[in-house]
Amino acid sequence: MKNKNSKSDDKLYRSPFVSNLFVLRKTILLSLLGIAVCIAALAPFTNLLFDEATKPLLSSLPQGSRMLAVGVVSPVLGPLKVLLFCAFVLSMPFTLYMIWTFVSPALYKHEKRTALPFILSSVLMFATGTLYCYFVVFRALFPFIASFAPETVNFAPDIEAYISFLLHMFLAFGLAFETPVAVFLLAASGIVELDRLKKGRRYVIVGAFALAAVLTPPDVTSQLLLALPLLVLYELGLLVSSIFLARKLKKQNSLAVVP
Repeated sequence: MKNKNSKSDDKLYRSPFVSNLFVLRKTILLSLLGIAVCIAALAPFTNLLFDEATKPLLSSLPQGSRMLAVGVVSPVLGPLKVLLFCAFVLSMPFTLYMIWTFVSPALYKHEKRTALPFILSSVLMFATGTLYCYFVVFRALFPFIASFAPETVNFAPDIEAYISFLLHMFLAFGLAFETPVAVFLLAASGIVELDRLKKGRRYVIVGAFALAAVLTPPDVTSQLLLALPLLVLYELGLLVSSIFLARKLKKQNSLAVVP
């Protein structure tokens, strides 16, 4: 009986499903380890990262203005949130690489050639969205908000509320800048035809402004700074998809001509 049980256990551990679970566990653990390493590497610069995060707001306030810490643990949670977000962004290429090593054995050769540029472009566009938010949107948004504050109001936000708002905006713009990648994925995979995506421009315009109204504060400046890039990025996705599909069709025609 023992021999039979041991043989069945060996058979179970050698099954593809169980072996994939072990590989998945290893991938998750290594990804978490990568984030932990980035946290440890950035920890000495926590205050510097927090100062950089608060610069867009403090630069729009009168000289010498300081932020408030209303909550008891706000002085800790604010910088900690910035540290964790920076570590997450810094470790993203390694995390995606680990995901790639887990998924790639199940892909065909032509799928691998398409998937890797797709992953790299997703990281690049997310980073571009956060940088655009920091250097363009915040530089216009906070002076606009500060200019509306009456003279009797001391505009000095709580650091925890500000950091939560900051990370929310980073995430919103980072995901919004994935628009050309999403359009390309829909068109290249055949889920949605390119002509239908082109005809849907009017709905995209309405959707872009509606999304901007939901994701950004209720002011015209930030909504325009999100909606307009969304429309431009949508057109960029259509352009890239058109070029890709035209080359694909040309290659298929050339292969069909060859006897």
